Amino acid sequence: MKTLSFRLLMATVVATALIAIGCDNAPASDGAKANTSKVRTGPLKITCTIGMITDVAKTIAGPHAEVIGLMGPGVDPHLYKATQGDLERLSSADLILYNGLHLEGKMADVLVKMARSVHTVQVTESIPEDQLREPSEFQGQHDPHVWFDVMLWSHAAERIRDALIEADPAHKADFEKNATDYLAKLKDTDAYVRERIAEIPKEQRVLVTAHDAFGYFGRAYDIEVMGLQGISTAAEYGAQDLTRLVDVIVQRKIKAVFVESSISPKSIEALVRGVEGKGGNVKIGGQLYSDAMGADGTPEGTYIGMVRKNADTIADALK
Repeated sequence: MKTLSFRLLMATVVATALIAIGCDNAPASDGAKANTSKVRTGPLKITCTIGMITDVAKTIAGPHAEVIGLMGPGVDPHLYKATQGDLERLSSADLILYNGLHLEGKMADVLVKMARSVHTVQVTESIPEDQLREPSEFQGQHDPHVWFDVMLWSHAAERIRDALIEADPAHKADFEKNATDYLAKLKDTDAYVRERIAEIPKEQRVLVTAHDAFGYFGRAYDIEVMGLQGISTAAEYGAQDLTRLVDVIVQRKIKAVFVESSISPKSIEALVRGVEGKGGNVKIGGQLYSDAMGADGTPEGTYIGMVRKNADTIADALK
């Protein structure tokens, strides 16, 4: 009897195990999504595209995340192509943060594919659409350079905070505190920029740069903006663009024009020569940080430091 009972018990165990295996291997029912969640140990792993997002993520996450930025100082996001190393950093992340609005144009397909297996967030998605610029020359696209309006960038900072909480709810309180402190600093930075640009006499308040990245800056801080190229550096400028801008500078006696850290200075240097050729006088007022921040370890290597440095450079050259 004992032998028979033991055999019955083993048969029951084996049958149960086979049923369990069969259930694990069964295909998902219609409408069910595959489970792509990752088992995480240690700090949250975050991969960001541009430096401005990387800086905000580091600030709000604090010690609870390892934050990697793909695009460093001097890198043009409009033209950037993901490397094999980038693909590995993206695929191994717990969270991917990107700007969107076609800024990372050549990475669009990669980001779509990554979103299937990694929590991927467009940080500008929380900005009200009626606050996004859509000039006619952008051909139906929104201007992606939203970080140049500091208060508009606050929306992105809030979205980054929320994304961190979604990915790591255990540290919600720390993320919220860090974000509150950071948002207060953004408000102070916005006031600083307004004060500095207001120092420039109204008739001299014209910002001429290599490409049309400063539209939000101009709208927010009451300065006229002119770019030699369009919204993206992928668009080439032509002789007519150069002549048009040369004539404006000569006629309005604009004191200075500016190069950008992520774009070759050749176009602005050609602009200066064109002005001189027509008897005008204009100087290069300095370097602005447009699509990339400064070097790590410098004030310009942070978003707030970059914005303040730009405001100082513009004000000092034009007033």
